[in-house]
Amino acid sequence: MSDVLTGLHHSLVFNRRTRVLAEAITPLLPAGRVLDVGCGDGTIDALIMRQAKADGRKVEITGIDVMVRPVTHIPVRPYDGRTLPAADGGADAVLFVDVLHHTDDALVLLKEAARVAPAVIIKDHFLEGLAAGPTLRFMDWVGNAGHGVVLPYNYWTRAQWLAGFAAAGLKIDTLIEKIPLYPFPASLLFSRGLHFIARLTRA
Repeated sequence: MSDVLTGLHHSLVFNRRTRVLAEAITPLLPAGRVLDVGCGDGTIDALIMRQAKADGRKVEITGIDVMVRPVTHIPVRPYDGRTLPAADGGADAVLFVDVLHHTDDALVLLKEAARVAPAVIIKDHFLEGLAAGPTLRFMDWVGNAGHGVVLPYNYWTRAQWLAGFAAAGLKIDTLIEKIPLYPFPASLLFSRGLHFIARLTRA
């Protein structure tokens, strides 16, 4: 069953999602070196680099993941899920795309990101609104179960995110809450304020 739903997700959602996220994230990234944490196959990264190049900027993205896939669109190294394999200030930006809710403690990685780069870009979820938890868990399972991704469903409320940013020494520079990931009428169920993109800088 999960394989069938994963296949449907890829054919109906994946291409639109990667394109929309790349278009939203590219302007938030500085030129230079970007570390994408939990990058998967790097599809979004390849789209970002292509778009940045078209805009006249050079963005070089390398990825790390706890589970490196057999085929990736960018160079990907394994890591332990807690410590970013980079020196203090070793990157110009750190990127998390729907990754932090897969961790047991997102604050650990937020602090690591603040150590490694002056800018942190996050795409994740707000656990707010009617049936937000079940909806997010369903989306997560459909999109990831077929890839063997760990699913702790560790979603945060807006207040928890703000507290986490402050604890990591980060502040919001840009916040995007309207992201057209799904076409109508699916957007009525799967969007409705559940998604955000934030660009953070050191406080």
